[in-house]
Amino acid sequence: MEAPSSSSARPNRRLLLAAAAAALLLASSHLLAARADDPYRFYTWNVTFGDIYPLGVKQEGILINGQFPGPQIDAVTNDNIIVNVFNNLPVPFLLSWQGIQQRRSSWQDGVYGTNCPIPPGGNFTYNMQFKDQIGSYYYFPSLLFHKAAGGYGGIRVLSRPRIPVPFDPPASDFTIMAGDWFKLNHTDLKGILDSGNDLPFPDGLLINGQGSNGNRFTVGQGKTYRFRVSNVGIATSVIIRIQGHSMLLVEVEGSHTMQATFTSIDIHLGQSYSFLVTADQPPADYSIIVSTRFTTPVLTTTAILHYSNANGAATVLPPLAPTTEIDFSLNQARSIRWNLTASGPRPNPQGSYHYGLVNTTRTIRLANSRATINGKLRYAVNSISFIPADTPLKVADFYNISGVFTLGSMPDNPTGGGAYLQTSVMAANMREYVEIIFQNAENFVQSWHIDGYAFWVVGMDGGQWTPASRQGYNLRDAIARYTLQVYPQSWTAIYMPLDNVGMWNVRSESWARQYLGQQFYLRVYSPANSWRDENPIPKNALLCGRASGRRTRPL
Repeated sequence: MEAPSSSSARPNRRLLLAAAAAALLLASSHLLAARADDPYRFYTWNVTFGDIYPLGVKQEGILINGQFPGPQIDAVTNDNIIVNVFNNLPVPFLLSWQGIQQRRSSWQDGVYGTNCPIPPGGNFTYNMQFKDQIGSYYYFPSLLFHKAAGGYGGIRVLSRPRIPVPFDPPASDFTIMAGDWFKLNHTDLKGILDSGNDLPFPDGLLINGQGSNGNRFTVGQGKTYRFRVSNVGIATSVIIRIQGHSMLLVEVEGSHTMQATFTSIDIHLGQSYSFLVTADQPPADYSIIVSTRFTTPVLTTTAILHYSNANGAATVLPPLAPTTEIDFSLNQARSIRWNLTASGPRPNPQGSYHYGLVNTTRTIRLANSRATINGKLRYAVNSISFIPADTPLKVADFYNISGVFTLGSMPDNPTGGGAYLQTSVMAANMREYVEIIFQNAENFVQSWHIDGYAFWVVGMDGGQWTPASRQGYNLRDAIARYTLQVYPQSWTAIYMPLDNVGMWNVRSESWARQYLGQQFYLRVYSPANSWRDENPIPKNALLCGRASGRRTRPL
C-alpha cells in the first residue's frame, strides 16, 4: 500500500502544534494574570568576602552590597520579590529564605537539594512570591559553612493595608538579628567538622553583627515599638530581655498570637518572634540583653534602648537570666497560642481552619542521634546521616535522572540500628495530613525547621512519646510556625497539611548537626503534573552535576 503523502499529514501536525502552543500561552496568561495585580520589588545583591571585626578579631565575612548583616527585605503579603544575586566569592554560593514557603515553587528555595549553586563569578535571579504570608523571617547562606560567616538579613512581610492587624500601628519597627559567633574563621570551623570533631563553644553573641552596645534603638517617651527578633546563630538558644520593660508578644513566625506579656522570651535556633515594647519608663538608656540559654558558661551581649529625651544612662543593673530551667522554657512555649480572631493569611488544611478536627492520614516519628561513622563524628535522623548527592535532588527528580536518590530511603520511624550514610528522601503525597513527632533522647535542646511549610505545634512534653500522648494535644489554638524546639529527653508533635508540592529540606538548625548529616528531604508529589500544583522549572535555573547540558524548558 502506498504511504500517505506528507502534505496530507502536515495540516494535522500543525493543528496539534498550534493547539499545544495555544494551551501553553493560555496557561501562561492565567499564571501571569494571577500575579499581575501584586506589586514587584526588585533587588540586586553583590556578594563578596570582606574584613569584619564583630568580636574585635579580624575575620573573613560574607557581605551583601558591602553590608553585614545584609539589606533587609520589606514587603507586603503576595508581593513578588525579585532578587538578582551576583556571586563574587571564589566558591559556590546559595541563599535560602527561612520561613518563606515558596508556594508551588521549591525551585526558589536556595538549598543544595533543590538548587545548583551559583558558581564563582556567576549570578542567579530568585523570583519569589510571598504568597499568603505575613510576619518575621530572614535569609541566610546555605552552602558549605557560610552561615558562620554572615550573609544573613531580615525579611519583614506586612499585611495588606485594608487587612486589620490586632494591635495599633507601632511608632517604628525594629529588626534584631541575634545569635552566637565564633572568632575562628568559617573555613576553620568547617575544617574542624570535616576532620571528624565537634565545634568548640562559641566566643560571644552578636546583635545585628555587633558586639556589646554596638546598636542603639531610639524611642520616644510613651510610644510603642515593634521588635522582630530572629536567632540567626548556629549553636545555641538565646533569651532576650529589655531592662525595666515588658514585652507584649504579638507574632511568631507568620502567625498572630494571643497577646501575652513576658519579661523574657526564649528564642531557639532559627526561630523568629515579634513583640511590642512601650517606652513607659523614666527617660534614660536601658539595656536590651541577649544571653545564651542552657549553657555553661553563659554568654551575654547588649544593645541600647535610648529614650530620645534621656539625660543619662540607667543605673539599675539587669537581673540575671535563667539558664538551665527547662520547665520554665517548656511552660513558656506551651503558653504561646494562636490568635483565632486575627485577620490575615493563615494555614488552611483541606478547606478548614479547624486543624484539630481534620483526621491525620500518616504518623511520622523522627529521632535525632549522635554517632561515629568511619571514625568521624556524624549526626543522624532515624539512624541515617545525610550525604549530599552529586546533583540537586529536585533537579534529578525533574529530569528523571536515576541513581541520585531513592524514594523511601528515609523511614517513617526510628530503626534503632546503627547510623549509616545515605542521601535520604522521604516520599509523601500531595494533600496528606500528617502528624510528625520529633523525639530527642539527648541532653541538648534540638531545633528543627521544615522548608516550604508552616505547621501546628500541637504538643510537647518530657519522656518518650506514645499514642496516649495525644490526649494532651492542643487541637484548638496551637501556634502555626516553621521552626520548633525539642527539649532534652523530650518530644514535640506537629500537624502539617502536605499542600505544597516540591522537594523540601527537613533539617536541624544546629548548623554543625545539619552539616554532619542531621537532615533529609521530603518529596511531596502530585500525579497531576499540573501548573496548578507546581510551577515549571524556571528558564534561568542553573543546571549542574548529571543535569549539566540539559535544557530548562524542553518545549
